[in-house]
Amino acid sequence: MPQKILFCTQRYQYLKDRVLALANWENGNITIRDFPDGEHYHRITSNVSGKEVVLIGGTIDDKETLELFDIANGCIQNGAQCLNIVIPYFGYSTMERAVKTGEVVKAKNRAILFSALPTTAAGNKVIMIDLHVDGITYYFESNVRPVHLYGKLIVRNAALELSQGRPFVMASTDAGRAKWVESLANDLGVQAAFVFKRRLSGEETQITAISANVEDCMVIIYDDMIRTGGSLLHAAQAYADAGASSIAVITTHGIFAGDGFEKIRSSGLVQQVVCTDTHPNALQINDPMLTVKSVAPLIVDYFQSIP
Repeated sequence: MPQKILFCTQRYQYLKDRVLALANWENGNITIRDFPDGEHYHRITSNVSGKEVVLIGGTIDDKETLELFDIANGCIQNGAQCLNIVIPYFGYSTMERAVKTGEVVKAKNRAILFSALPTTAAGNKVIMIDLHVDGITYYFESNVRPVHLYGKLIVRNAALELSQGRPFVMASTDAGRAKWVESLANDLGVQAAFVFKRRLSGEETQITAISANVEDCMVIIYDDMIRTGGSLLHAAQAYADAGASSIAVITTHGIFAGDGFEKIRSSGLVQQVVCTDTHPNALQINDPMLTVKSVAPLIVDYFQSIP
């Protein structure tokens, strides 16, 4: 097997450091400069010829996406034998289909972009974590092999830490994640619950029922991502109104756009939030209410499991 060398985009340096602390991989170096006219200079200063490149970066915004693409292409042009692009948080994942005529399916566009990279001798992979929609993997074309990693063990362990041995109900924000949460609840040997919602408009929903009795129970809500926190708080309010004794939250992708986290904290509905470090926004929050778990072990375990 060729030697692994690890690179990252600028905003994912923290995750690169955490992976290198666990894996004996070469540290890849890049020189980056920004020009006054808005253009960006990248130079790969490590030798990648004949090596297996692992590149960590997100599609969290358009600048990050293009930086990830540019570095990936640069590694290929400089002779990488194999390319593994690790995208911890796949942005635009809620735009995976067109609902209205003329809507641009951004999730597919991002997949097509990375599918356009030249193929290395040993192939290209795109590795993603807890996708909002599993079908996104089918948007990749050419010889790209998409890999969907599930952070189920991280979520399971977080739930056990939050419960501290107390009985609890594993819950979701809506019926859309019910199957996944039900599977998780079965693994934990606890009851699952979800809320039924009716959409009133493009921005407003109404909760009509809860699938299980949560009175006097600790409720741990799982959602794959928290952006503004609106859907989460609607669900938390429903569980609180149904008599939940306490509410904690686990999410894979803690985006917390705008004042999303502050809204959750100030609501008084949620006592504790656990997320992973798939999105750099989570690391900007310093609050005892938030615990951030790293996906670095998940990434390293994946590569170590390959024969």
